[in-house]
Amino acid sequence: MSPFELLCCICLCLCLSSVAPLKPYNAEKKDVELILVKEHNGVQYTSSSVAGSRTCPRTSSSADREDRETWGKKLDFLLSVIGFAVDLANVWRFPYLCYKNGGGAFLIPYIMFLFIAGMPLFYMELALGQYNREGAATVWKICPVFKGVGYTVIIIALYVGFYYNVIIAWSLYYLFSSFTSELPWQHCNNTWNSPLCKDPKLINGSSLLGNASYAKYKRTPAAEFYEREVLHFHESQGIHDLKEPRWQLTLCLVVVVFILYFSLWKGVKSSGKVVYITATMPYIVLLVLLIRGITLPGALNGIRAYLHIDLKKLNSPEVWIEAATQIFYSLGAGFGVLIAFASYNKFENNCYRDAILTSTINCVTSFFSGFAIFSVLGYMAHEHGVSIKEVATEGAGLVFIIYPEAISTLPGSTFFAIFFFIMLLTLGIDSSMGGMEAVITGLTDDFKILRRNRKLFTFVTAFGTFLVALLCITKGGIYVFTLLDTYAAGTSILFGVLVEAVGVSWFYGVDRFSEDIERMMGFKPGLYWRLCWKFVSPVFLLVVVIASILTTRELKYDNYIFPYWANLVGWGIAMSSMMFVPLYAIYKFLSLPGTFKQVSLVYHIAYEWSGSQLASK
Repeated sequence: MSPFELLCCICLCLCLSSVAPLKPYNAEKKDVELILVKEHNGVQYTSSSVAGSRTCPRTSSSADREDRETWGKKLDFLLSVIGFAVDLANVWRFPYLCYKNGGGAFLIPYIMFLFIAGMPLFYMELALGQYNREGAATVWKICPVFKGVGYTVIIIALYVGFYYNVIIAWSLYYLFSSFTSELPWQHCNNTWNSPLCKDPKLINGSSLLGNASYAKYKRTPAAEFYEREVLHFHESQGIHDLKEPRWQLTLCLVVVVFILYFSLWKGVKSSGKVVYITATMPYIVLLVLLIRGITLPGALNGIRAYLHIDLKKLNSPEVWIEAATQIFYSLGAGFGVLIAFASYNKFENNCYRDAILTSTINCVTSFFSGFAIFSVLGYMAHEHGVSIKEVATEGAGLVFIIYPEAISTLPGSTFFAIFFFIMLLTLGIDSSMGGMEAVITGLTDDFKILRRNRKLFTFVTAFGTFLVALLCITKGGIYVFTLLDTYAAGTSILFGVLVEAVGVSWFYGVDRFSEDIERMMGFKPGLYWRLCWKFVSPVFLLVVVIASILTTRELKYDNYIFPYWANLVGWGIAMSSMMFVPLYAIYKFLSLPGTFKQVSLVYHIAYEWSGSQLASK
């Protein structure tokens, strides 16, 4: 390689990595222009060209940056982040995990992982998006070889939208069904009930349940309403026998998609107003349900079971794995949502304070919701003469079977049912809005034609999620739902965040990242944050990824075991998002001139040179 070719490669690498001395540049006409760095409001914008060779990819111009919209008010951003992070899992997963894994003892690993990994990753994504003012893909101008991870998280956010909107559609169906004087899951006299349906009032004692716990008993009116009236999955033989979509759920899904579209079509100016309702309503409803719940007989027994401290549980590795997984999924890092939301902040916004505040609110909400849930579970156990263990469950079984049945036994049951399903609806809507915003922002920042046609692209995205979601509302749709829920954002999202943390901390550099934060807020992150970003969080994520793979179990729904080919399809879905990381890195290396050794040498020289230049400043 000639000296001139070597110099050209160095120019390309410097431009790709967007690293340069921070002093003002006196523009002069040259055959080879190393790099032009502009600073506007503290943000670097770069462009470069190489004479006689291919031009370096241009980043967004300063004019584009000045035109980028911002949140109408600071509260719009905070409520959007809280609304996204506080979702259905806070209600239907955390309370049961806490109860199952030692009650109050579970808070020890949960809080520990919050401070050593949850908050640092949350803070990192907010700072990354705010400084660069880009979505999940183009934010990797800081280290272009990692741009593939941006596409990975965008694809994962899209996959989640395929099935997450179905849960919202179920909630909407229940909400419509609640507008009756007598709730339809209150008795066995409905057309959908089977001859084996049993009045819950006749169940007193676990001996009448056979080998099943009350939470798993399938013959109550509430269980049959969910499985036979809402899902109709008893008419399907399995994932190979989906049949037609349920027209009632299709209409509900249409309503959900239209709500999402009109919330997002104008960007954060419109979505920032919707969250004033969707992010605050769950807290009002939870408070009402808690006040009502603690007045019920047996409620205190349920709360005692929820908070009971069993330190022996901490000897089990499974408890620590579940705490680590829960804190990660609860805060929502890695879906590209936090990066997208933060990219619309003002440059000098204090995202450090935002990260501490919103992540704390999210975790406190999870803990608080447990009181509302377990006060009612205690009541259910009291009414049926069984232990708390017999009625405690998580997921759809909790919010669509056990809790609605408990509500149906209360005076004013219609009022409480409407309130409860409004809460589920709002919990789901703002989280789904966040995921779709990550997709829209990530791709419109990368492809300018999409930005110019944002309303049309938003409609196409929403309509696309609707079409795929139709598979989940067929009579065998619960099997497709289970497949997507297991594989779409399981190991793949853990892998994506691991690569993201490594890219920021080790390749872009913690010191450089800290200097970016100092330019925004006037102070550098402390030693604690830098150590977490560089060592603790990557190790944490690596352990969780390995644990996720090792604890993978045979996929099943109740007693139905999925065929082998369904598991292969699931892993194919997971790999389809993860493959963007290595493929894009390979593409970047192959797109540069020279052999692999030469390109690697050029990257090394460019990285060391740029680092020494920054240090000298």
